[in-house]
Amino acid sequence: MRLTPTERDRLLIFTAAELARARRARGVKLNVPEATALISDTVCEAARDGRRLAEAVEAGRLALRADEVLPGVPDVVTSIQVEAVFDDGTRLCVIDDPFRQEGSLGADAPGAGLPGDGAGYGPITPTVRVAVRNTSSVPISVTSHFHFFESNPRLAFDRAAAYGTRLAVPAGSSVRFDVGATVLVDLPPIGGARVAIGFAGLVDGPWTHPARARPPWPRPGPLDTSPRTRKTQRKTQRKTRPRTRNTHQDRSRHEFPESTSMPSEACQQSC
Repeated sequence: MRLTPTERDRLLIFTAAELARARRARGVKLNVPEATALISDTVCEAARDGRRLAEAVEAGRLALRADEVLPGVPDVVTSIQVEAVFDDGTRLCVIDDPFRQEGSLGADAPGAGLPGDGAGYGPITPTVRVAVRNTSSVPISVTSHFHFFESNPRLAFDRAAAYGTRLAVPAGSSVRFDVGATVLVDLPPIGGARVAIGFAGLVDGPWTHPARARPPWPRPGPLDTSPRTRKTQRKTQRKTRPRTRNTHQDRSRHEFPESTSMPSEACQQSC
């Protein structure tokens, strides 16, 4: 019997649901996997019987009561998503609040976040605020703990001020910079060992190293808006001027090197 991955998943749900039904019939309270499988199987079977999407979802919400599961299960199983095959095709069924707000343990629920006394968890104080402008033709996103100094070169901002900092946003989140938009961002210093390895490869070492205290910009571009960089840019432009070359001499040197003699007139006539 050859089964697709979807069909194998369906049989796995059915097997777990049958085990849950057998245990419920014996008076055993169900755990999280058993409750999830039983509700999902109820929705899939309702769709197989020809019911509509809303009817299948409602059947799943009525499949279990809070007193038929272990304490804490209603706080964990708050939403279930399962793909069911209806008469008109496969649809995603979302069963929100399958226990209808019954059986919740509140602050004693498994995995509940309890507020602490706040010792050692001071709020993040931004040390610098910079204006960032996206000069590219596509939106750019920067994650929370990326060394902002080494972010996308198409972002125009004071990079010297952003050295050793990151975005003041929650860990794992990001900030989106739309095309042509200017966004004010807060940049606190990155903590820990303060060592940058990787990123754009502009540091690859400790931020406190004397040679890296002020990041060198030998060829500053227009995307760094710091005053120091603009001053260095003007000096660089004055020093680098195009040099004129003798085109005739260069062509002669190229066509007739020193190791090659000029052809004589007799040779030219004979050729």
